[in-house]
Amino acid sequence: MLKRWFPLAFANEPEPQNGLTRSATDPASTAAPAAPDAPPVKSSPITNLASHTEAARYADFEQIYASAAVKPPKVAYGILKIAEMVNSSHLTGMSPETRRCSLLMALEAAGVEIEDLLQDAVVRQKALNDYEHAQQRRLKEFEAARLEDNSRIQGELERLTGQYLARIQANLDELAREQDSFRVWQREKHQESQRITEAATFCVPQGSAANSSTLTAVLERASMVRSR
Repeated sequence: MLKRWFPLAFANEPEPQNGLTRSATDPASTAAPAAPDAPPVKSSPITNLASHTEAARYADFEQIYASAAVKPPKVAYGILKIAEMVNSSHLTGMSPETRRCSLLMALEAAGVEIEDLLQDAVVRQKALNDYEHAQQRRLKEFEAARLEDNSRIQGELERLTGQYLARIQANLDELAREQDSFRVWQREKHQESQRITEAATFCVPQGSAANSSTLTAVLERASMVRSR
């Protein structure tokens, strides 16, 4: 019955949630309102870490209605006006049926058609749903861009980490080579010291070489011999 009264409203009502879809020829099924505050999301370079730090600002309801593909009908009394009237302080305390009768009397006195109100309600609801769907798509695109950016940052972090780990390992390898070189020198130094000590033993009286394993001992033996 309502479809016969205002077919335009039902042609633009939100898609049902039970899996049914409209025909591809239905213009309302393909119309998508512009999202006034939904700029295209572009992934920022890794160095631009300060971008997209402010949350998106969404359009208010009046902007959504004004930018919808199908505009609400221009009537003196719209569904939003009815919402105000229903919540008027003059109707406070009345039963739901009394409030409904009072509202219908006021609408009848003003010459308002119920079909116009219901059509206005359907059109506005569709505008809200379309805007919500557009923002959901924008949010998914934004999420994909941020995740892609994070993946790129992670790759760059791993590359830099690999470079620094390689530098750390190179330093450790260089240190190990220096330590090995120093130990080789120490062994050669020990051999050279032994050679010097052995030669020095021949500079003191005979018979002291067996008890002179160090140059210090040799020098002490030499001092003892001179003091006699």
